Amino acid sequence: MQQFAVRITRKHQAADPYFYVPFDVPDGVTRIDVTLSYPKSEECIIDLGALDPRATDYRTSQGFRGWSGGARDRFFIATDDATPGYVHGAIPPGRWKVMLGLYKIPDDGVEALVTIDYDGSPRAIAPHPVRQFPIRKRPGWYRGDLHCHTFHSDAAGSPELLHTAARQAGLDFLAVADHNTITQRRYFHPHSSPNLVFVRAMEVTTAVGHANVFGVDDWIDFRMTRPEHAHTLARLVHERGGLLSINHDKPTIPWDYELPKIDCMEVWQSHWLAWNWVSLERYQQRLASGMKISAIGGSDFHQPARLMPEGPLVLARPTTVLHLEELSEEAVLGAMKCGRGYVTESPTGPHLELTANGEPMGSTVAGPVAADAQVRGAKGDKLMWLDASGVIGEQVIEADDWTGQYVGAPDRFLRTEIVSTASRGGIVEAFREALRGKGLPWQLSEDDLANRTIRRAISNPIYCRPS
Repeated sequence: MQQFAVRITRKHQAADPYFYVPFDVPDGVTRIDVTLSYPKSEECIIDLGALDPRATDYRTSQGFRGWSGGARDRFFIATDDATPGYVHGAIPPGRWKVMLGLYKIPDDGVEALVTIDYDGSPRAIAPHPVRQFPIRKRPGWYRGDLHCHTFHSDAAGSPELLHTAARQAGLDFLAVADHNTITQRRYFHPHSSPNLVFVRAMEVTTAVGHANVFGVDDWIDFRMTRPEHAHTLARLVHERGGLLSINHDKPTIPWDYELPKIDCMEVWQSHWLAWNWVSLERYQQRLASGMKISAIGGSDFHQPARLMPEGPLVLARPTTVLHLEELSEEAVLGAMKCGRGYVTESPTGPHLELTANGEPMGSTVAGPVAADAQVRGAKGDKLMWLDASGVIGEQVIEADDWTGQYVGAPDRFLRTEIVSTASRGGIVEAFREALRGKGLPWQLSEDDLANRTIRRAISNPIYCRPS
């Protein structure tokens, strides 16, 4: 056993938000156990992870052995198994590092103790699961959640429970984006099937911004310490053929890095009342500046240790709906990048299909625009038409199966939203019921519940250029 007592101060945090405790692993070790002890409190939170001898300073492509953030104070890594969030496999001898993420450090600093145990008992080297490539050969609209978590990061529930929750919700695809790790794929790679396609994902999580990486098998180094490192992140993702999406750009963790080249933006995370009007306004501003960014949504659901009943605060609230020629990971990623879809409040939320000059969402059209918005399941609510200048039209949705129309010359793009009017009272009542007597979350006020505009669905834009 080895013990390392370290004193961590605000100066350490200011110099580098990651603090490293090196330790030497002798030859023949088949299991390493690490424990972190410190006086954890609301003012003192230290994250935990590990690197093996192959790792370099930022950015590294090798040597990542796990991350659990502030969710755990101990982990093990063995040749045949590992704590969720950590990578099992061969244990090379040499200089390893315990990574400490200095999330919150008190003014007077903190004493931390890292304890390391080794074991050399005979163990096999277990292989990692092989990725599957399921396909459902049928064109149509497919529903999924692009942001959720298991106990491979900071949720309490297992991948098996999240899988069951996705089936309960009637989803077709699911992206499990655990924080700063990809070890959830131990379960999801072999269980991806034509009934529920799992999309590879990882949430890059830092103190000043979160982003989802989609469609990349490799771990991506999350240790961003400078505003310009956002561009490095985008390059790492795009070199590997993946997509990059900025997450929940709103209180309490907005995107405070430089804005890199992104493919998507999470315009809606969790219940609409979780400050999503801020994310949507930032998306609108970026579109108005001339950027082409696809709108997606995700619940950010952290699976509990039990299966939750359906409701407004669980998985797939909101749901991203994509039009695909077939259901496969490749098709999902392609539709996300192109913006062939919309975000709706739930798996049974309103349908919103925008076309302009006969072209689907994500397309570019020229000249005057004749647009249709097919809406189902929102009678009595309002359809809003928007371009770079803001709202350019609104219509009352007159039936449960109804088509709104727009003719004109939109500035730079055209997109639509369904705003709750007739449905608003029921949405607020269901939200209160889901809280089960608890106070309002997210620092909401009663005035917010009474007066905030609530969206039910948001289309992707169609881009417009002069003829």
